[in-house]
Amino acid sequence: MPAISEISDGPAIKPSLIGEITIPERSSSGIGEFDRVLGGGFVPGTVTLLGGEPGIGKSTLLLQACAAMAFKGRSVLYVSGEESLSQVAIRARRIGEETDGKLGIISSTSVEDSLGSIPGRSVAVFDSVQSFTTLEGGGFPGTPTQVRGVAQKIIERAKAANVPAVIVGHITKQGSIAGPKLLEHMVDVVLMFAGDKASPYRLLRSSKNRFGSTDELGVFEMSDKGLTPVQDPSRLFWSTAGDPVSGVAMGVIMEGSRPFVAEIQALVAPTPFPYPKRTARGVDAGRLQLMLAVLDRRCGISSGSLDVFVNVAGGLTVKDPHADLSLCLAVASAALDAPLPPDCCFIGEVGLAGEVRPAIRTPLRIREAGRLGFKRAMISRYETDDMPEGVSLIRVGDLKEALKVMR
Repeated sequence: MPAISEISDGPAIKPSLIGEITIPERSSSGIGEFDRVLGGGFVPGTVTLLGGEPGIGKSTLLLQACAAMAFKGRSVLYVSGEESLSQVAIRARRIGEETDGKLGIISSTSVEDSLGSIPGRSVAVFDSVQSFTTLEGGGFPGTPTQVRGVAQKIIERAKAANVPAVIVGHITKQGSIAGPKLLEHMVDVVLMFAGDKASPYRLLRSSKNRFGSTDELGVFEMSDKGLTPVQDPSRLFWSTAGDPVSGVAMGVIMEGSRPFVAEIQALVAPTPFPYPKRTARGVDAGRLQLMLAVLDRRCGISSGSLDVFVNVAGGLTVKDPHADLSLCLAVASAALDAPLPPDCCFIGEVGLAGEVRPAIRTPLRIREAGRLGFKRAMISRYETDDMPEGVSLIRVGDLKEALKVMR
């Protein structure tokens, strides 16, 4: 074995000082909700993977973004492997996105045909990765080898030209992006566009973002004229209509930097079966089981012989643990058949000991509740931040105390 001193090294690369590296400016997509999820816009040289169910609006969203950028005089490339030039033009005219700007369109299934058009663009869109082929991949379009090869070609050219690129990806029945998992590791940003096809609303989330937060949420409304950003999404996820009913509690959650008022609904019913049902939509089923155990052990509200159904109105998925208090009170309200005050919202995380813990950014949540007309808010008594005026605060230390206050 040769000595270390005898091993020949290659040419040395001089390290760059991080403080001397120039950071490029982001470029706006032309759609505010899209920029929010991206972290402020496209970073030059990055590659974004956009996934979603067929017909959910992925191509429409990107075509609208490309048209908005081209309208401002920026050179944009849209490459379609699934539609002809006339089909793309028909869709653009249908949603009212005709533009005399610099929106270039290519229709080809060979990725090599469009790579030379990437340099000098503000963004390049490839729709979709499963429809393209590369000469070096072999096999049919959509096979793991072809998907990996096509993505690698786009990534190499986009980074070499310092141009942001967006790749559209189909998803499987399980809801994951089709193709090798390596595809998600190769790109810089992974976005998921989702929504119930029976509802006009679409949600854009990030599951990976090397240059921004993965907690932001973009909300859009689909119509025959395309996608419209929703500026006040809180009003989509709760209702003020009708008389108060049991099993409904309003929680204020955070999606990144944006507060939402979420309507959490609960229904309990006696069951003749030895194993009662636990159904949760929009809430983690494991979290529901924990809160039911806390209600049973700490508050004496047992659900052992009851079916429990929980739903978050509007199709919103709640991941914020500070919705625990509203979840517990919704279930307790349903079990006791006692409606909660409609002018009160609930903010706080509930521990296994039954304690109500302080929430993150509570003043911002309170401000949002006040803007929407809530007069009272129940929070942890251990909150130390200065709260905005206009909303009366009910401070509680544990879940048992919260139930006493609300009865």
